[in-house]
Amino acid sequence: MTGDAAMHRGALRRFLAGAFYLLRGFGVWSTSPRLMLLGAIPAAVVGAVFLAAFVVFALQLDTIAAWITPFAHGWPNAARIATRFAAGLALLAGVLLLSVSTFVAMTLAVGDPFYERIWRSVEERLGGAPAPIAEPVARALGRGIRTGLRIFLFSAGIGIALFTLGFVPVVGQLAVPVFAALFGGWVLAVEITGFAFDARGLSLTSRKRMLGADRATTLGFGVVTYLLFLVPFAAVAVMPAAVAGATLLARAVLAATPEVEVSR
Repeated sequence: MTGDAAMHRGALRRFLAGAFYLLRGFGVWSTSPRLMLLGAIPAAVVGAVFLAAFVVFALQLDTIAAWITPFAHGWPNAARIATRFAAGLALLAGVLLLSVSTFVAMTLAVGDPFYERIWRSVEERLGGAPAPIAEPVARALGRGIRTGLRIFLFSAGIGIALFTLGFVPVVGQLAVPVFAALFGGWVLAVEITGFAFDARGLSLTSRKRMLGADRATTLGFGVVTYLLFLVPFAAVAVMPAAVAGATLLARAVLAATPEVEVSR
């Protein structure tokens, strides 16, 4: 086996290991069904609002695609249709990326007490749970808003880049969904692991650096979670499982970081 083949195989193995953290998160449904059901309630409420908004957007997608490509109005029929299809696909990918990221942020905010209980339950079951940090509510809220805003701005920037890429013939249409899943998965992993990192007093920058040290594993968890969030109504069951799985991922990442002590 060549060095490149071994490297790719190792990356694939780590990607699958990341996806397995989400599967283990689903396992918490069987051990703590009441707690997980509580975590499903905020996802159901926020998800219903987002689903309704997305349906309205999808019904108007052709009109919006035509509106943002006025330069193609006088083009031959085939070229005009192809351009507006590319614009619609790129716009859809960008909106999905922003929608999933925003959905997770809003759901975590609305259901914070429930998801914190899920996170702490997993931590305590594995041992070595961090002690609660005495922090004023206003300070914690401000930190959460700043973190959410930074993640949203990053997602918006990626969404604009994807929209631009979508106009590249053929390559753009193939690359946009792939890049959307990769970037969307990364953003989700960063968002949902926040409980474990915040409880240890670690900043968003530290969180991204530690998760990036094993990017393949992080993406394995995040991309599979992102794709499941795209399935209508699946987010209701996936959200609490993702919080549990993200806790497992965060603990593994923290345990692999020399300057941070955490029990496996």
